[in-house]
Amino acid sequence: MSAPFVDLSVHHRPSGASDRVAYGFTKLLRWCADTFFAERYGHRAVVLETVAAVPGMVGATINHLSCLRRMCDDKGWIKTLMDEAENERMHLMTFIEIAKPTLFERAVIIGVQWVFYLFFFALYLVSSKTAHRVVGYFEEEAVISYTHYLAEIDEGRSANVPAPAIARRYWNLPEHATLRDVVLVVRADEAHHRDVNHGFANELGGLPQGKVAPCPPHNALEPNWKKAA
Repeated sequence: MSAPFVDLSVHHRPSGASDRVAYGFTKLLRWCADTFFAERYGHRAVVLETVAAVPGMVGATINHLSCLRRMCDDKGWIKTLMDEAENERMHLMTFIEIAKPTLFERAVIIGVQWVFYLFFFALYLVSSKTAHRVVGYFEEEAVISYTHYLAEIDEGRSANVPAPAIARRYWNLPEHATLRDVVLVVRADEAHHRDVNHGFANELGGLPQGKVAPCPPHNALEPNWKKAA
């Protein structure tokens, strides 16, 4: 399959206190991930995708309630953020099949998820612009991490195992797809989320919006009752 194009040079230069706080917080978490996981990129992906699936759901919930109170249109933000949360959850489900997290890592996931959910919920209430900037920087780091993961696979340090069935179904990958193909589409997803969230932060800050990287096509997840209808 052809690799989705991802502009690796994209970076929002911090300007103002809000951006600097968001960037500093992201770099702190990056240091923690590098220290804890080193180059175990599959296990890193499992834990970090658990965290990455939180902001979209939090943002969608708060925007939904805000629009109800104010009786106004959401400008498409709610659906966009819900799609982001679902997409990140599918990343998690994919890498669980690849990395097989240990009981300790599962315990870390539970603790980190609760702490991060409460933190991000409070941050979004205080400053949604800063919250979206944090996610934009998170996704910048995710693009870098998955680029390193690709290098690990290409240089033979990580096995290029067959793609899990769940990934082949979700991204419409061919039957012979491998882990490398999965990492390519996941990285493209993260680049899309990066640009969307920096765009939201820019909109809230009255700044011009940049280009948004295309999101790789994938199948919509339908509930069982809808499939049966």
